[in-house]
Amino acid sequence: MSQMMSESAVQETCITPITDQNLEDQNIRDEKKVELTSDPYAYLDRCGFSSEKFKIEIRGLPKFYGIGELKKLLNSKLQLGSNKIKPPKKRSNWLYVCFRSDADRQAAIVALNGHTWKGSVLQAFEAKPAPDPLVNKRNHEMEDNVDGGEAKKLKVDDEKSLEERLRDSTTPLWNVTYCQQLEDKQKKVRSLLLSLSRDIVKANPTLAPWIKSQKAKHEGLPCELLPIRPSPVQDGYRNKCEFTVGLNEVTGEPTVGFRVGSYVRGFTGVGSVDCLKHVPQRMKEVAKLFEQFVRQSDLGVYNPETQEGNWRQLTVRLAHRTSQLMLIVGIHPQSLPDSSIDELKTGIRNFFQDGPERVGNVSSLYLQLIKKTMSGEEPPPLQHILGETHVLEELSGLRFRVSPQAFFQVNTPAAEVLYGAVAELAAPAPGAAVLDVCCGTGTIGLSLAQKTGQVLGIELSSQAVADAKENAALNQITNCEFFEGRAEDIMGSVISRVTGKDILATVDPPRPGLHQKALIQLRRAEKLKKLVFMSCDPKAAFKNFVDLARSSSKTFQGLPFVPVRAVAVDMFPHTVHCELVVLFERLDVTLHSQ
Repeated sequence: MSQMMSESAVQETCITPITDQNLEDQNIRDEKKVELTSDPYAYLDRCGFSSEKFKIEIRGLPKFYGIGELKKLLNSKLQLGSNKIKPPKKRSNWLYVCFRSDADRQAAIVALNGHTWKGSVLQAFEAKPAPDPLVNKRNHEMEDNVDGGEAKKLKVDDEKSLEERLRDSTTPLWNVTYCQQLEDKQKKVRSLLLSLSRDIVKANPTLAPWIKSQKAKHEGLPCELLPIRPSPVQDGYRNKCEFTVGLNEVTGEPTVGFRVGSYVRGFTGVGSVDCLKHVPQRMKEVAKLFEQFVRQSDLGVYNPETQEGNWRQLTVRLAHRTSQLMLIVGIHPQSLPDSSIDELKTGIRNFFQDGPERVGNVSSLYLQLIKKTMSGEEPPPLQHILGETHVLEELSGLRFRVSPQAFFQVNTPAAEVLYGAVAELAAPAPGAAVLDVCCGTGTIGLSLAQKTGQVLGIELSSQAVADAKENAALNQITNCEFFEGRAEDIMGSVISRVTGKDILATVDPPRPGLHQKALIQLRRAEKLKKLVFMSCDPKAAFKNFVDLARSSSKTFQGLPFVPVRAVAVDMFPHTVHCELVVLFERLDVTLHSQ
């Protein structure tokens, strides 16, 4: 009897009394759940500012234009203050432009309607915001269940395990032999070069005879294509990973890993990285350690749909040669007071410094506050909370300081292969000057410094420039200078500092390629005879390749550059990507035809 009463008492303490307030709270939660389930536009009111709120569509765009030119028209000439430009996936005569307010949007419509640009008359009108992809996907799934049953609507991907889907989304070649991976990548590079020969002739018909002679020498290609260079390390090669903090869609537990698909495709679930080949074991271990901390925390995991919660991401940098490890913990502060942020920093520091978790051997620790502003994601400020401010890595016999947000090739052993290929193709003369465009922390320029007379690096990131200067001093290299600024803005003044007769340019731009204005200045530099272009996305850089070879004109001054040699370097095993290195040289067609 006493036992029964005890159990009853326990049940009573676990049952929440039903009150009017509880019913009201439950109704609110139910209404919110329905809203999140059914309304794909609820995010416009729920999440504060969104670039989708004040969007217009512009039609009648000219056949040939650049996004940079359009930005200049909108923001400089017409003073419209656009927030974001969203072109379609395939080039078309229309696109979307977003603004910060309805007043700005209406002003843009008035200014653009009937405006003539590059011989085309523009049309502008309000555009419907894009639906939330996650809600759209959920609604479609609900409709499928009602119409025909879930079993009939399952896709192949849905039948795969979480691990298989994660492998497919991050390392799609995980089950392909490495020899086959290299063969497929070489074929893709060859196909791209075949297309390049056709487009060069279209852009510069006077090069047709030269291209024809090149194709006869190089099996139909416009230049010599060397065999692809494999990565010395195929597994666990990444020295930087950005892990997402989210909910495991199978267990529902907070997980530190990678998202299984993108939010744009309607995915928010996160899977553990234990099964991934390209992530080093030490990174997997530290992700698991941090996962423990998140699960023990009173803070919630950030929800990209509702934009509630705090834990967002964990960035890990691992210096393979020195074993130094840097962590950057990213949170959304929401309405947390400064005192709570301070407590959080203390907790994270103690967790990795004093607890049993110190086996992670963290040498540098930062906290990153990531939040929305009126312009979207702002560059998150970093707060250093433990250890060194940077990590040191060794590459090609040199030592490099790498700061938290600086660019550094993600595969250190393959980067040595890459820079060796650059030196091989460039074959710089002893007294030549190297113009290192988008130089990052100075790795390429410094690796060539002993072979040349002068190195001048250009980089947008102030932190990367500071690192490059420190790296030059660290390696006692005195013939290098590094300059901060946009390449298109400062290249002319930097080139004027060249003391020698010849310039060799090395270009390693971001994925989309080099800004056209920068490329135009390279064409104009008379001392520049050779240019080595590196691209991790050759398709995106394709237009740069063609512009280098365009006919001389008022815009593209100077003799054209033509591709002479090319080689692919596999920087990213188990993925479809590789780095393409192309050597371009000046060509005077009149001398060639004589």
